[in-house]
Amino acid sequence: MYFRDRDIQKIIGKLLRLGVVSASIISLIGGIIYLSVHGMDSIPDYHKFHGQPETLTQIAGIIEKTFSLNARGIMQLGVVVLIMTPILRVFCSLFSFAIEKDRMYVVITFAVLSIILFSMFTGMKI
Repeated sequence: MYFRDRDIQKIIGKLLRLGVVSASIISLIGGIIYLSVHGMDSIPDYHKFHGQPETLTQIAGIIEKTFSLNARGIMQLGVVVLIMTPILRVFCSLFSFAIEKDRMYVVITFAVLSIILFSMFTGMKI
């Protein structure tokens, strides 16, 4: 199977659109659920910072909360999908350059992908 450069660019464009639209829809669903449950709550005290619960800082916890229809978990999943979209774009670019046998860009793109993944996994609680 032979891909032309234009075909791969179309695939990458569709991937980016799909990722952003999916992240938006997921976050919107989470926001609607959150407002339906907490919309009439009193205004929180913004003088003291309250971070996310520990379960919402880990991928496994986000997925668990999403399947239990927890609004914050669903919104966090939307953020994860949004973050993963450009990473998948870099991965697709790596694949594209490998098909074209453009070694210099394969090395550069692989270095960029490695830096991104290293930064994510050394700073994230898994």
